[in-house]
Amino acid sequence: MTTGGYDPNKNPDEGKQPPQDPYSRPQTPPPGSYPPPVTPPPGGGFQPPAGPPPGNYPPPPGNYPPPGGNYPPPQGNYPPPGGNPPPPGNYPPPGGYPPPPQGGNFPPPPANNYGAGFGPQLSVGAALTYGWERFKNNALVWIGVTLAAVVISGLIQLVFGSASSPGEISALALIGSLVSAIVGFLIQAAFIRGALHEVDGNKPVFGSFVQLTNVGAIVLASVIISIASGIGLVLCVIPGLVVIFLTYYTLTFVVDQNQDAISGIKSSFALTSKNVGPLLLLALALIGINIVGAILLLVGLLVTLPISLIASTYAYRVLTGRFVAAI
Repeated sequence: MTTGGYDPNKNPDEGKQPPQDPYSRPQTPPPGSYPPPVTPPPGGGFQPPAGPPPGNYPPPPGNYPPPGGNYPPPQGNYPPPGGNPPPPGNYPPPGGYPPPPQGGNFPPPPANNYGAGFGPQLSVGAALTYGWERFKNNALVWIGVTLAAVVISGLIQLVFGSASSPGEISALALIGSLVSAIVGFLIQAAFIRGALHEVDGNKPVFGSFVQLTNVGAIVLASVIISIASGIGLVLCVIPGLVVIFLTYYTLTFVVDQNQDAISGIKSSFALTSKNVGPLLLLALALIGINIVGAILLLVGLLVTLPISLIASTYAYRVLTGRFVAAI
């Protein structure tokens, strides 16, 4: 019998669960002791466990494209997927491309030597037409300069020729011949300078003809040519004519390209010897028109001489591949 609800014979720990070890593994039920499956209550369907209803979940954080959408194509030209990769090997480093082919579609540079390979072929008719058109557009200046040259040469002959008796060789006569020759050389160079102005597209005025910078080379080259051609004419005419033909452009090279006397002679020889055919035809044509000019009481020479000079200078520029102004 107990007093006050206390039983001294009862174990105080009876009915209590033993303390659990927090580090012990959970005990699994023995095989065959699983709880029975949950059966739906009578009169109703199966009730899922409590939890959020399916669907309509909030989107995850971040900007992600919707599933199954149309994505933009990748940027750049990528090879198609798949294919066979190149076999392994020793490939050259990048950038080792072969040099471009020489030439291409670029025009060849102009020739810097005289002879074969010059620019357009020389046409005698084109040269004569060019000389006439240029002279026609500046005829008064050319006629005036030609008359001035004739007057200057006549005055020199008059001054030194009257100082000596006919047939007498004196020091004054020698000086007069020397001065007359030098003035003649300079007059010839002045005419060449005027013709170069014409083929450059500039109408020369009286002052343009005396724009000579290398007078020494002009005189020296003229003296050498005069001696050589004189010897040739005395010996057998034809050698003298050949020398005159081959050295015809000596002063043109000296005046136009500022060459010295020897270089001018060499350049003229190279140019004429490699273009004998067209230059010989041009020379015969110029001789012919000057004969016609002389027949016309010498007045025609005031026209034919400038035309001849401009035409021959045009031929020089064409055969050397240098600039020629349009008519």
